[in-house]
Amino acid sequence: MSTRKQVAVAAAVILRDGPQGREFLLGQRAPGTFYPGYWEFPGGKVEPGEAPVDALKRELDEELGIRVERCTPWITLSHEYEHAHVRLHFFRVERWSGDVKDHVHSALSWQRADALTVEPMLPANGPVMKSLRLPERMAITHAFAIGAAAQLDALHVACRQGPLLLQIREPALDAAAIAFAREAIRIARAHGCPVVLNGEAALARELGADGLHLKAGRLMQTANRPDFAWVGASCHTLDELEKASRLGLDYAVVGPVLPTATHPDAEALGWECFAGLIHGAALPVFAIGGLDADHLERAQRCGAHGIAAIRGAWRQAL
Repeated sequence: MSTRKQVAVAAAVILRDGPQGREFLLGQRAPGTFYPGYWEFPGGKVEPGEAPVDALKRELDEELGIRVERCTPWITLSHEYEHAHVRLHFFRVERWSGDVKDHVHSALSWQRADALTVEPMLPANGPVMKSLRLPERMAITHAFAIGAAAQLDALHVACRQGPLLLQIREPALDAAAIAFAREAIRIARAHGCPVVLNGEAALARELGADGLHLKAGRLMQTANRPDFAWVGASCHTLDELEKASRLGLDYAVVGPVLPTATHPDAEALGWECFAGLIHGAALPVFAIGGLDADHLERAQRCGAHGIAAIRGAWRQAL
């Protein structure tokens, strides 16, 4: 345990739809503060006895003159500064009232995670940038069940509906499945959608996938993060979530939240248990299990980054 002062901070990822995609607000720290000139997410210290979400609302009113109308918990990170051990509770703020005005920062700037134009970032905030590039939808293939042609047609439609993270998950990666995977990667890449393979690392590299998805058993046997741009894992327990975090993985998929045809014998967590399991998670979490796009808002209220689905991902595309 650190001997430095322990500080809890509520940080806001304030989101809006810009002309070239989703944008978030950054503020430049003023002279006379720690790290002057560095850029950070708006927010501030959580006072003793204060809930992080209440601190967030208070700080955004004081710093920016806005009143939060809708925010959802996201990820929780820790960072060791010279002066303190800081625990940052990040929230996504998607709806507010009032005009954004600068009360405490030297400057404000709307930015995109894939095209950052300001620097340097406050050290504790830097890792958040990659998480902000992660789509809120994960679509998982089941070409083995519906046929390769139907799955590829559905993939075309789903990619046109907005950003997604494609997980190629086929029980037997034989020659036909590998040919399907190559074409699925080509389609997803044409739409700017990253692809992870649920399978062997060597095959993921051969296919040119962007990353690797680990089953829970493989996760617990893994000593070091695989060398891919994107790596995630299926998690069902707190131990597995903590292992994914220690390895520095980019996301976790947690469930089943609701009963699912894919694993009919698995006991569903339900929304309350799901929220409790992922509370304070240090990496983005996708909820999975009997879900589709209609469940996204509910999942995010529970702290999820987004939703992952097999059948539900393609329902509107088939």
